[in-house]
Amino acid sequence: MSAHKSDKELAFLHDLYVATDWGERFAELVDEHVKLPKKGRALYVASGTGGHALALGARAGRDVELVCVDESEGRLELARAKAAAVKGLSVEFRHAQLEALAFEDEQFDLVVADASLVAPERLPEIISEMVRVAAPGATVSLSVATASSFGEFFSVYWEALTGAGYDEQAASVASLIEELPTVSDVEALARGEALEGVESWTSKEEFDFPSGGEFLAAPLVRDFLLGRWLDLLPNEEARAAVLGEVERIIDEDRHEGEFSLSVKAMIVVGRK
Repeated sequence: MSAHKSDKELAFLHDLYVATDWGERFAELVDEHVKLPKKGRALYVASGTGGHALALGARAGRDVELVCVDESEGRLELARAKAAAVKGLSVEFRHAQLEALAFEDEQFDLVVADASLVAPERLPEIISEMVRVAAPGATVSLSVATASSFGEFFSVYWEALTGAGYDEQAASVASLIEELPTVSDVEALARGEALEGVESWTSKEEFDFPSGGEFLAAPLVRDFLLGRWLDLLPNEEARAAVLGEVERIIDEDRHEGEFSLSVKAMIVVGRK
């Protein structure tokens, strides 16, 4: 759904509408369960527009050098502008692919990543890279959206696809549900990278929308979630028809109440 928006436009939308709500839910898990080093180097993977990374840097203090990486130059530009307004922080923002971090082995005393909007199939390579660049004894943490997330939408989506005559695509909704990793899956990824003392925590988050139209128009949904879900459909005409059905079904089913999209947020933490 974001195909016609530039990277810079998406970065502004992320900063205004995603980082301030979705991002804060996952950031709270980091703040609660990740202990910051007293000195050394820390790496923030998928740091977005930098708000939470800068908050971590401020908490860590002057003796911790913070390096942040993201795949979006637009988000990095906004993050650097924020960092320039903060005095006394040792922070650097770099462009990098999450599966190919441009650092030598064993460089960081803490590695955190927000993979909450990353395609699930990318997670094994991402956590492998995080562990590679972590120093012995370093803490490594990964935040993700896990199985049972988005269930309300997937139910409506299946009904909308069926109603619009896309029975084959409706059958494929199961693959969208099944691709989300379970808590055990994510813990297994961490243990598979030989992390010790692996622990995880979850929280159920809800995002409420007054109507089907406002759900579909919300930047979080329209620009950062729907694209992957709508890949099931062959063309823009089909997408428009199905989204019309989605809006209708939501509005009929909510009975003047709000439509809630639930997400099972998770953080896994281990030590190299």
